[in-house]
Amino acid sequence: MIDELFAALPGQYVPGSITEPKSYYFSIGDSKKTLKLDSERAVVEDGKTLDSADCVCKTSAEFFTRIWQDGYRPGVFDFMSGKIKSNDPAALETLLRCFGKA
Repeated sequence: MIDELFAALPGQYVPGSITEPKSYYFSIGDSKKTLKLDSERAVVEDGKTLDSADCVCKTSAEFFTRIWQDGYRPGVFDFMSGKIKSNDPAALETLLRCFGKA
């Protein structure tokens, strides 16, 4: 499920939604993905392909699917309880906007 979701991301990207390149590393259950965004495109790569991503996100496949497909927006309690972990929660909001989800 997660592999299919990430495979579809480049086609869902809204060009021009960011002006500076941004990188994301996701550890979602057993899936590890790197997502690179620039003003024109989104590129998904398997695994951790950067030494340091701008934003790192770790959560379960179920929770990520709930966010991405069901429109759930994590709150402070979700981060505090460990359901989702990130070094930059605000960058996750930017990510949603880049794909028309916010």
